[in-house]
Amino acid sequence: MRLMRSGDEVKAFWAELKPCDHLVEMYEAEGDFLDSLESYVHDGLVAGDSVVLIATEDHLGALEQRLAVSGVDLNAARKEDRYIELDAEETLAKFMVNGWPDEERFKRVVGDLLGRAGANGANVRAFGEMVAFLWAKKLYAATVRLEHLWHRFCAEEGFSLLCAYPVSGPTSSSAVSMREICQAHSHVITKSGVAPV
Repeated sequence: MRLMRSGDEVKAFWAELKPCDHLVEMYEAEGDFLDSLESYVHDGLVAGDSVVLIATEDHLGALEQRLAVSGVDLNAARKEDRYIELDAEETLAKFMVNGWPDEERFKRVVGDLLGRAGANGANVRAFGEMVAFLWAKKLYAATVRLEHLWHRFCAEEGFSLLCAYPVSGPTSSSAVSMREICQAHSHVITKSGVAPV
């Protein structure tokens, strides 16, 4: 199914989301990305899912404003641990060792978040920008490793996961890593739509 930037088709795509889906959005325009993230989070909360967000402060703030405008009661969702938000850089620091994601620490950090979010029996949707942070630092191998850790954990724990990267013309040294990143996902979202990997 293609993800168009109009309401009904976006809602149809998110309605078909399955636990264990691991999606990546490659975006050029910040507004398009925020539209997708807002739909992903809003539709999840409306459906009774819990949402875990590990993102930049700017994106968390922009999303909160958008959700408030759409009438979502974020305070109630926070109290119920149905809306959990963390800073991407701070969270990443909890499991990185010498510039490399430590698997046991990653499982502990993410497992605790998922446990909180799923304690009420709800499905969990997660969004993470830690990979984009590593990518921006040109830590390509560490980015690929973290994507594989997320993918394996997603399959084991049964939650859906959305990752996002701003597109800024990959260099030849990053092209192979970008292909590996796409292959670590179930679907790739671009401005022209969604494609299974």
